[in-house]
Amino acid sequence: MKWRKSSYSGANGGACVELARVPGTRQVAVRDSKQPDGPQHRLSLTAMTGLITAIKNGDHDLRRS
Repeated sequence: MKWRKSSYSGANGGACVELARVPGTRQVAVRDSKQPDGPQHRLSLTAMTGLITAIKNGDHDLRRS
């Protein structure tokens, strides 16, 4: 799989996630860039699109009380 991470992540290897299309499927794999041999979480393209939309809409923002 060809892993990609955000261009905003910088060169210092900070806390980033990487994404890759899973060949032969309609899935996306997600992993921690600091643990490339660690676990991968797989989501359908539909679920990934929904997650990205929700994040952009602020649905998962952590709010201080």
